Amino acid sequence: MMKLFRYLAFPFVPIYFLATWCINKAYNVGFFKSKSYDFPVICVGNLSVGGTGKSPMVSYLINLLKDKKQIATLSRGYGRATKGFVLAKNGLTHADLGDESFQYYQNFGTDITVAVCEDRQNGISKLTDLQPKPEVIVLDDAFQHRKVKAGFNVLLSTYSNLFTDDFMLPTGNLRETKSGYKRANAIVVTKCPTIITDETKKQIVSKIKPLEYQSVYFSSITYSKTVKSAKVELDLDALKKFTLVTGIANAKPLVSYLENKDLVFEHLEYEDHYNFTQKDINTLSELDLIITTEKDYMRLQFEHNLKDKLYYLPIEIEIDNALDFNKQILNFVKTN
Repeated sequence: MMKLFRYLAFPFVPIYFLATWCINKAYNVGFFKSKSYDFPVICVGNLSVGGTGKSPMVSYLINLLKDKKQIATLSRGYGRATKGFVLAKNGLTHADLGDESFQYYQNFGTDITVAVCEDRQNGISKLTDLQPKPEVIVLDDAFQHRKVKAGFNVLLSTYSNLFTDDFMLPTGNLRETKSGYKRANAIVVTKCPTIITDETKKQIVSKIKPLEYQSVYFSSITYSKTVKSAKVELDLDALKKFTLVTGIANAKPLVSYLENKDLVFEHLEYEDHYNFTQKDINTLSELDLIITTEKDYMRLQFEHNLKDKLYYLPIEIEIDNALDFNKQILNFVKTN
């Protein structure tokens, strides 16, 4: 069905291509104005729609910087029920902040400032009015938000679907033309196999064709050995049988990981940022044990019927040449 849709949608590709090209060209030549800032603004984004690992990368940057600087994250807050600028605080949920921002707030609490706003310029302005004022702002999924000119852009592209091999929406997954990669300072190929040869890396770099000011890195996902709830931890390998529930853009790496461990599970897959209905919750409440992603856990944890059976599997990212990547980020923050 999806292949048929993309085939039928092919005639619309030139229209989408032209529209995005014109908008970006207008910003590139200065017809539309981008706002720059006199303090470090780091953008994490991609050229494609969803599933490239932006949330783990934002968390990585927070962990790298939070003990050195006053950090704030700013996201659109996709899927939230609120509008405008919202600052994270006790009592708010994923419905107020969106899944990712609520996750950052739950994980880092008062160590950082978490905010959401559709208009990133307005959001940055509101953040800089706070006391204490953030010293570094990390923008989550703002690569196409050209009204703001980040000082450092981290562009993510998955190993299994490089932007170089993709096509424009609606037949492919690209939000804009491939030439948009030129705005990146660092390009991170995400969700790589845990073992990747130097020859494979060279082939990928040759496809990307990084410019002289760009560095290319490779990252992989590492999964925790335990699953967690608000109060309990369980050994993943000791689980006899469970149901995997996902509402993310790409669940294939997680499914493959669990299958390779020979775990017995059923997979209930929902679309990204899925808004679980009461009927869905009733169905899930009949299950014995549910394992989900941390992002999905942000939404489902408030359902009383799931309280004693719902766990999430934490993930982190490992970056090849992490010392070089960290140094590049820290040097940018230090000099700006």
